[in-house]
Amino acid sequence: MFTMSILGLKKKQAKTFKVKVSTMDAEMEFSCEVKWKGKDLFDLVCRTIGLRETWFFGLRYTVKDTYAWLKPDKRVLDQEVPKDSPITFHFLAKFFPEKVEDELVQEITQHLFFLQVKKQILDEEIFCSPEASVLLASYAVQAKYGDYDPNFHKPGFLAQDELLPKRVLMQYQMTPDMWEEKITAWYAEHRNITRDEAEMEYLKIAQDLEMYGVSYFSITQNKRDTELLLGVDAQGLHIYSPSNKLSPNKSFPWSGIRNISYSEKEFTIKPLDKKKEVFKFYSSQLRVNKLILQLCIGNHDLFMRRRKVDSIEVQQMKAQAKEEKARKKVERQILAREKQMREEAERAKEEMEHRLFQLQDEARMANDALLRSEETADLLAEKAQIAEEEAKLLAHKAAEAEQERQRLEVTALKTKEEKRLMEQKMREAEQLAVKLVEQSERRLKEADHLKQDLNEAKDAERRAKQKLLEITKSTYPVMLPDRTVDMASSIRMDFKNSDMKRLSMEIERERLEYMEKSKHLQDQLKELKSEIESLKLEEQHQAGLYSLRSYAEPPYIPHSNVRNTRKLTQHATIAMAVFLSINVLNKCFE
Repeated sequence: MFTMSILGLKKKQAKTFKVKVSTMDAEMEFSCEVKWKGKDLFDLVCRTIGLRETWFFGLRYTVKDTYAWLKPDKRVLDQEVPKDSPITFHFLAKFFPEKVEDELVQEITQHLFFLQVKKQILDEEIFCSPEASVLLASYAVQAKYGDYDPNFHKPGFLAQDELLPKRVLMQYQMTPDMWEEKITAWYAEHRNITRDEAEMEYLKIAQDLEMYGVSYFSITQNKRDTELLLGVDAQGLHIYSPSNKLSPNKSFPWSGIRNISYSEKEFTIKPLDKKKEVFKFYSSQLRVNKLILQLCIGNHDLFMRRRKVDSIEVQQMKAQAKEEKARKKVERQILAREKQMREEAERAKEEMEHRLFQLQDEARMANDALLRSEETADLLAEKAQIAEEEAKLLAHKAAEAEQERQRLEVTALKTKEEKRLMEQKMREAEQLAVKLVEQSERRLKEADHLKQDLNEAKDAERRAKQKLLEITKSTYPVMLPDRTVDMASSIRMDFKNSDMKRLSMEIERERLEYMEKSKHLQDQLKELKSEIESLKLEEQHQAGLYSLRSYAEPPYIPHSNVRNTRKLTQHATIAMAVFLSINVLNKCFE
């Protein structure tokens, strides 16, 4: 905030009053002399802010329910300014250019127009479509933040900025983040655009809006009290319906107006073409009528001024502005070149650092690889030594296995011979077992015959005794009974003893023969059982030796040996059955 105290030339005229002037981006307070006119205060403000294109601007103040512009040729305190202290004025654009890129020379002028138009769009005094609002917002962001940098401009950096009209925000159901994303997408495309260039692009888009630079006033038509709107801008006068401020019903360009006059509440617009009808309208407030007349005169003067050769002052301003732009362009080019060189140097530095880190990583990896290679070499040497020892051991085992194979071949030959002998013995044992079975069956039959003969002998004995008793009783019926009994008894005993001895001798003899044969068969069975056990042990020993030969051929047990062993076992089982049969017969004979 700037404060400037203006002292009068004479101490006697030191009476002052305070004013506060608000521009679009600053507030200033001044002490003004009582006799100052509006032009004195206006020039002071322009000098303070460094503005030379003064014809676009004015000091506006509020009067009751409307506003007014400070008149330059009349004392400040003699006008209808507020009586407050300090008196508040707003330094604003009163007239708008037709083409901003041709008429706005100074950067300060351009900046003030940018801020004012931006505020009017956000306050919805100027209608703007949603698409144009987003594009204008992107230029406003470029003017404020410079080039887009994703590393610096993180999501949410526009949260505190007012960039879009509330009407646009309410029209679509979109979150602030979604709006920011759309604005940022346009903002990223404005790279390498300076602040004044971004503001100029903003104004070039805004000047094509229908309500740009138009001041609206309520009026009524002459004969019918139809409510209308009068629009005053740089192009001329326009008549609107109250419901539509975008498309005028009728327009009067400045080039087609011969005269504008008003008498109290009546305005008259006389066309340059006398054949056209004079247009009249009414405004109920005298203060508003004066304001309309001021705007008409000012805009018409600027309209005529634009179509004349620029004054020396304007030419000098444009030349200075051109030189200033050229100088700034050169400075920007130098700055851009330096920035580019700095960025290239930074990139080169980053690349060198990255390369250095990469080389360090490669060196560390190479060192680790070398250490691993040394460890691998030591491990391989150790493994080679172990492999050599294992090779020697395997060679030794191979030699032993070869010897064992040869021994097993010899053993196999012996086993074949033994198998042949065993088969022969088994055949003999089978024949013997068959003979024993036959003899046992024959002996059983003989035993049956002997038992039958014994029974017959007993029957004969019983008949002989019966016959003897009969003879005895018939020959000697009375004499010597005791003696006769004794004699019969002795005869019977002699007969019985002689037969029993003979039969016992035969049974004993047969039993002895069976015992000898049984003993001989038991001896053969034991011998056969021992041979079977020895064969089993030998086969188990051979299987154990084959299992140790993991590097040689897989163990092989001849199938014939297994088959022969099974056959021997079957024969042994048959022999054992015969032996049990013999034992049963022995018990029978006993």
